[in-house]
Amino acid sequence: MMNFSQTIRERRTIRKFNTSPVSRELVASLINEAASLYESEGTPRWRCIYAGTPESRERLADYMMAKMLDSKLGKLIPAKMIAKRVTDIPAHLLVVAESGADQRESDENYAAACSIMQTLQLLAWERGLGVLWDTEPFVQSESFLASIGVREGERFVGTLHLGYFDKAPKGRKRTPAEQKWTVLHGGGELPGRLTDAAALSESSILDTLNTAVWAPNDGMREPWRFIFVTGGEEAGGNAEVPLPGSGQAHLLVVTKEESDPHKREEDYAAVCCLIQNFELLAKSKPWGVRRTRPEWIYDPKPCRLYGVEPGERIAAVLELGVENAQPPANFAAPRVNWFEL
Repeated sequence: MMNFSQTIRERRTIRKFNTSPVSRELVASLINEAASLYESEGTPRWRCIYAGTPESRERLADYMMAKMLDSKLGKLIPAKMIAKRVTDIPAHLLVVAESGADQRESDENYAAACSIMQTLQLLAWERGLGVLWDTEPFVQSESFLASIGVREGERFVGTLHLGYFDKAPKGRKRTPAEQKWTVLHGGGELPGRLTDAAALSESSILDTLNTAVWAPNDGMREPWRFIFVTGGEEAGGNAEVPLPGSGQAHLLVVTKEESDPHKREEDYAAVCCLIQNFELLAKSKPWGVRRTRPEWIYDPKPCRLYGVEPGERIAAVLELGVENAQPPANFAAPRVNWFEL
């Protein structure tokens, strides 16, 4: 089994690839394995569009150039250079998610796609394959999205550019989780349902978070913070407070809400990657984690009771100390919808 802790810390975004080919079979294997490591109640809806042949890479370059030439970047960089950059990268995986009937469902679909993309990056790194997660806004025009086959009711999540590389860049430090950590003690006790209850402590959770924060995030904005809620009167004795208080602990993962829509989506994606890191790391722990997205997190009033400020929202509530760390009863590894460009 992969050493997730080591891989999460060692993985780097790769921007310069060599000419070694990447097999379609390898990319298909990676996306299917990544999908199997995402646990969710229900069936998130997302799919992939793959460009890995010379012909499909040429088509992708044409679609991107049509928009780039109208942008400031397109006026500064020769069109041939733009096209060559796209066609020289061996493989491209474009990911889209269904919008959903409401925000909760849309969030679940988008979070699933982001989490699986993050796991794919880790699996790829283990095989010596580099990845660049690209969400450049200047190519996300209606014409580009229509050209690559994005349908009505879907949203573009991002493109993973994949290839082998000769040199990895140095890592950049992350802010310790302790500096983004708030504790709300209810009864002063952590969950007692565990085989080894002492293993679930503030320090053990912070240790795990300090690896999980090595998640990709544009410009190193680190748009997350954490609210740790333990059981007791404060957590569950108040009818207005939605978390149960009898011997449970929860980690509320909060994300900033930027005014710029593109930054807001990028930041939410980064938080989803962090959460996925945390869940992958928890697989080796004697305590379990269950990711939830309850209805109340979309209501500002109960969120304020936990200290969520204007310009923030809860991305997910992690139930900690879930016995045996088993997937949900109705969990089944999703079948990946895969299309060739």
